[in-house]
Amino acid sequence: MYHMDSNNCVVYSLMFLILITFLCICKVDDVCAQTNNFIVTDFGAIPDGKTDSKQGFLEAWKRACEIDGGVVSVPFGTFFISTADFKGPCNGQTLFHVDGTLIASDDSTLGNQDYWITFYKVDLLTLSGNGAFDGNGASSWSHCKGHKKCRNMPPTTLKINYVKNARIQGIKLINSKMFHVHIHESDNVVVKQVNILAPEDSPNTDGIHIGNSNGVRIMDSYIATGDDCVSMGEGSTNVNITGTWCGPGHGISIGSLGKYEEEEDVFGITVRNCTFNGTDNGLRIKTWAPSSSSTRVSDVTFSDIIVNEVKNPIIIDQYYCPHGSCNSKGESTVEIKGVKFFDIKGSSTTEAAVNIKCSKSKPCQDIEFSGLDLTLTNGQPTIASCSHTKGETFHGSDQVPSHCS
Repeated sequence: MYHMDSNNCVVYSLMFLILITFLCICKVDDVCAQTNNFIVTDFGAIPDGKTDSKQGFLEAWKRACEIDGGVVSVPFGTFFISTADFKGPCNGQTLFHVDGTLIASDDSTLGNQDYWITFYKVDLLTLSGNGAFDGNGASSWSHCKGHKKCRNMPPTTLKINYVKNARIQGIKLINSKMFHVHIHESDNVVVKQVNILAPEDSPNTDGIHIGNSNGVRIMDSYIATGDDCVSMGEGSTNVNITGTWCGPGHGISIGSLGKYEEEEDVFGITVRNCTFNGTDNGLRIKTWAPSSSSTRVSDVTFSDIIVNEVKNPIIIDQYYCPHGSCNSKGESTVEIKGVKFFDIKGSSTTEAAVNIKCSKSKPCQDIEFSGLDLTLTNGQPTIASCSHTKGETFHGSDQVPSHCS
């Protein structure tokens, strides 16, 4: 028979006490079970595309937001979400990773909210994955189409609101009721390798709308919608858009500006190495006439751009008036100064590939063109039509067009 000596007895007793203590700590404080990965299905979310999983998503967000490096994981499957507000501040970096699909209600206004899903007052946010946000917008597209004074506008799919140091990468956004992404009052937001899709005839479905935000970068993305691929409203500063495909849609636009009082200036805009395919516009600046504010647009560079069968490759329109709803007697008081169009090449479906219509009361200043090579789809040269400009410059007589007509 084996007899345990006194030394071994002491050792095993100590090990037993340590094990019991460890198990007690795990039981009481949940230390052992602690994780930084919070899967929405563990909190009641059901991937059947019908059951409202809002509370499961919000609970997973709450837990992830409480720790530095917390992760919300959305597994494969389709999750119906009525609406969701993912609010900060969080206790450090937070990752929202989507493999499945989030789908909205087909209600056209979602109870008159201006968004379906929002991230609010979050610092160090990463939204990533190969999943999708489906705005389910088909029933909404007729709601305000062509209406001059439409009430209860449909909501944006994803609103990035008062967010700092965020990265949105890899996800897909489809069929939004209105804007797919609205970046508002935010700073240092990177959007990379994002796909945004909606039918060509879906109204107001801008891919990404930026307003009152600084340091937004959009890279290597594919945007095909029924409105602007990217639109930059008031207060958009230091925005950089590179390597992005646009089309169908209405191009990349600054504006519209001047519709409201006390709008903030727009400056430091760079659009480079982008392709436009079959869009209504390519590179556009649009302001209302008459204007309610005297905003300034300055320090803008468009360069290394390819346009394929685009209706208006380059356009500055200071008489912007959708649906014919404006007082045509007024002038825009928005100032446009220091805009460069360098190395814009490809085909236009209209003869005036460059169309500069500036304000009589505040003519455009310092508009530069270099390296243009814009022809009609049959290979014939295009022209530049310019009005009310001061100091427009065409660098090089061999470009097409080479001067204002």
